[in-house]
Amino acid sequence: MIGYLAMLDVPRELVRYLARLLSAQRRLLGTRRRTRALTCYYQALMILIWFRKAEDTALLGAGFGISRATAYRYIAEGITVLAAQRPDLHDALQRAADDGWAFVILDGKLFDCDRSAETTTSVKGTTIDAWYSGKHRSFGANIQAIMRPDGLPIWTADAMPGHLHDLTCARELGVTAALNWAAAELDLPALADAGYEAAGHGIKTPARQPADGKPLAVANRTVNRLLRGLRWQGERGFAILTGRWKTLRHTTISPSRIGDIVAAALHLIHFEYRYLTAAR
Repeated sequence: MIGYLAMLDVPRELVRYLARLLSAQRRLLGTRRRTRALTCYYQALMILIWFRKAEDTALLGAGFGISRATAYRYIAEGITVLAAQRPDLHDALQRAADDGWAFVILDGKLFDCDRSAETTTSVKGTTIDAWYSGKHRSFGANIQAIMRPDGLPIWTADAMPGHLHDLTCARELGVTAALNWAAAELDLPALADAGYEAAGHGIKTPARQPADGKPLAVANRTVNRLLRGLRWQGERGFAILTGRWKTLRHTTISPSRIGDIVAAALHLIHFEYRYLTAAR
């Protein structure tokens, strides 16, 4: 095996920040000093390399002088520590309102993963792959997210099986209920695509083409164009996450953990965009 020098394009402050979180986790677990193969700093560095470059875990561990099992365990610990920092949905919406934003954007994305053998029963009563999305023709987890109007993601949900529709996921996770509350109590509506039609009060979706083939009314076409002009930033929110942290583009671990990986990446984005609360 041949070693080589490489650079990691993340701020040193982020490595130190994650190292502090890991140190706090070790104290919480009662880990004795000098019993770990890596210090908190080098564990944090390894975790950020995995997020940033999507390196093979076995080779990444070898580069740090640890076994593949230890590397997997250290990365899993980092994901758990970072995902635990995810804000509550209502708190995230309250902050968006307090910051003066006029609306938020709701969107969903299928995060790609390896094929999973888990099956479920469809609405038609047939057995299907739980994590297979017929719309995308790929295996993955459905992740719902809330973005600010400038595209910065402020909250992400737990992973849902890829075969489920966006609206179904949002309802089961309580996202639509929280957005209904934000619209009524905070005067903070949400913009969403046509897949969220009938999501409830305050969730604005485009008007659909009439089933009889007649052209859409001019007023409705105008509203649809306005919504498209504002909602496209929601796509930018997911691009910020996947563009910065390459490990989100495809994962080989259990798809049920993808929600934690995305939440961990979200916290890293919040650090780099200086969006962490003063308490942290």
